[in-house]
Amino acid sequence: SISLSVSSQLTSPKPKWQHTQTPMGIPLFEVLAISVKQALPLETVDVPKRMAEYHYYRTLWWGKGDFNPKAKWEEATLPYTLAVGVTLDEYEQRSDKFNVRGYWEWVDYKVIIYELPSKPHETLIGAITSEIVEKCLPVKRTDASIGNLGAIRTRADDSGKEADACFRPSKPRVQPPNGSDGQDEPWPNLVVEVAYSESEEHVLEKVKYYWLGSFSRVHDAIVVKIDEVPLGQLPLRMQFEFGIHDQYGNPTNIIPGQCVINISLDCLYHDAFPRITIHRQLLPDPIVLDFLLIRDEFL
Repeated sequence: SISLSVSSQLTSPKPKWQHTQTPMGIPLFEVLAISVKQALPLETVDVPKRMAEYHYYRTLWWGKGDFNPKAKWEEATLPYTLAVGVTLDEYEQRSDKFNVRGYWEWVDYKVIIYELPSKPHETLIGAITSEIVEKCLPVKRTDASIGNLGAIRTRADDSGKEADACFRPSKPRVQPPNGSDGQDEPWPNLVVEVAYSESEEHVLEKVKYYWLGSFSRVHDAIVVKIDEVPLGQLPLRMQFEFGIHDQYGNPTNIIPGQCVINISLDCLYHDAFPRITIHRQLLPDPIVLDFLLIRDEFL
């Protein structure tokens, strides 16, 4: 199924956090590399007999950026701990090196996987992003331009996360350490989270307590949850919700405008530079995202 929700910072309770730290350790892939290098170079040795083959290949995503089919990720239970004993700086360096965005999260010196790369996940992110960018084209190259930041890296609450898509206008720097980078970088105003292999519970918790965790962070969030289905099939509830069939399998005729999310311009331009004029004569207020059209691109 595809479930849609839009959240606003204005209705989110302020979270209570308990921060704990774990002793530093050596990541699993490094322990493996140390043990095999004593005999032969890493690339020439067999997979250790005491380690399941798929488990060894899973360590390669963290160790070499290799999302290997032999890892059997489709059989993995999420959340999955990819590495331990990793500092936040090390996590950011490696996610940059391997261009991993939106799949890993860093919490308490652990790298945890909540979402796996998949065609439904990437396709829907692209469709939603394209729709938002198209709606904002009238103000492109003006002082009121809305920046498409992609899956930018953020730091807060002793953790590091990336949303699937982020948008904001030009905003002033903030007082450290309240910035999205843990320093003075302003936060996005709108984030998009698409969950496929990620659980609905986790993605909503992340939005509520991280992205909307305080009034100095993100202003609004759009969440889309897609039920996992076997390769080559379409989610049945998505067919119902988006008007292809009802719950009895009968064709339905949902028209554009019946499955929409509205984005207020005041929310989109929240905390923008005072010099920026919101061009209400160029942009509709609210901006309407019609998910019937997004569905067509997604399918």
